[in-house]
Amino acid sequence: MELIKVDNKKTGKEFTKVAKIIYKNNDTWVCPLDNEIDAIFNPEKNVYYSHGEAQQWVLKDDNNNLIGRIAAFIDFKTAHIQDQPTGGMGFFECVNDKEAAFLLFDTAKKWLQEKGMEAMDGPVNFGETDSYWGLLVDGFTHPSYEIAYNHKYYQDLFELYGFKTYYKQEGFHHDLTKEIPERFLKIAEWVAKKPEYEFKHFSWNNQEKFTHDFAEVFNVAWESFKENFEPLKPEYIRKTLKKAKAIIDEEFIWIAYRNKKPIAIYLMYPDVNQILKHLNGKLHLLNKLKFVYLKQKKTITRARGVLMGVIPKYQGLGIESAFIWNLIQVFKRKPHYKEIEFSWVGDFNPKMRKIFISVGSVSAKHYITYRYLFDRNAGFKRYPMMKEG
Repeated sequence: MELIKVDNKKTGKEFTKVAKIIYKNNDTWVCPLDNEIDAIFNPEKNVYYSHGEAQQWVLKDDNNNLIGRIAAFIDFKTAHIQDQPTGGMGFFECVNDKEAAFLLFDTAKKWLQEKGMEAMDGPVNFGETDSYWGLLVDGFTHPSYEIAYNHKYYQDLFELYGFKTYYKQEGFHHDLTKEIPERFLKIAEWVAKKPEYEFKHFSWNNQEKFTHDFAEVFNVAWESFKENFEPLKPEYIRKTLKKAKAIIDEEFIWIAYRNKKPIAIYLMYPDVNQILKHLNGKLHLLNKLKFVYLKQKKTITRARGVLMGVIPKYQGLGIESAFIWNLIQVFKRKPHYKEIEFSWVGDFNPKMRKIFISVGSVSAKHYITYRYLFDRNAGFKRYPMMKEG
């Protein structure tokens, strides 16, 4: 076998090609756009390079066939707030071969050790936790946009190597063709219509104020997550929205206000994977035309709930339920949508889990984010649980 560092255009193309080879005969997998994966490892496009670094590798067999890949990365803002300096590994793809997989894991480990790390989490993303985070271990059905999907045998490869569960995650599916429990609806509507509250969805006409308010809520609501927390700037949100303009639905992004002060946010995307399924990772002119055609045909019948956050001071007041009530009104006007996937919810967040169950959502997909301690005799700790209050 030959391990090759990704350091030029040719090896960069091989990195994206590996996944297409590994999932060649898998009808469920959806190929992400090549340029989106490339952007993650482009210092000019990924803001995490301003406080981190990354390296990629591809693996070939003795016949020069691509059989695997891996990336390792460090976010210096979060690496040293752990019990031990911790980096990340991700974008792992590999044939079902223990020797090949272990070589890839060893490579990421060695690179991180040379940078002063003492542990690695994986599979994770060199970026926000809502994308490509965790290993799918149950529920191998259609993957939502930017949500992890992998072969079943990956779990054995990770655990045989010595990775341990750092936390578990769930993807909740909600069938929009089924009735919402009446009790939930009454409570949610009561909260949504309280005079001190106002719920507004995004519009391109008010993006300046909206992105400022969105960032304000995000940074207060998530600052308690010491690990992997990255404060958002309004300009970053505007840039992200502009990039995703082709798929954004204005009525899928919300802010809640109490007495005119922003207190909560909700973000959902149409599940563009239903279109990407037909593009094989490429967005050339023909595929752009195909994208527009399939979108106009209402090919997208699923949505993916990406995040919901409430400033701590206002948690426990039913704001999350009121968001869902407003979304129910939206979907009444968009009957071609049949399903929402809320992904993902960590096992350390039982409160959010209860909210999705209360609205009739079903736990349909399960993921694990692993941690590997380089000192095999060191004490292992799982991610701490959040308080339910």
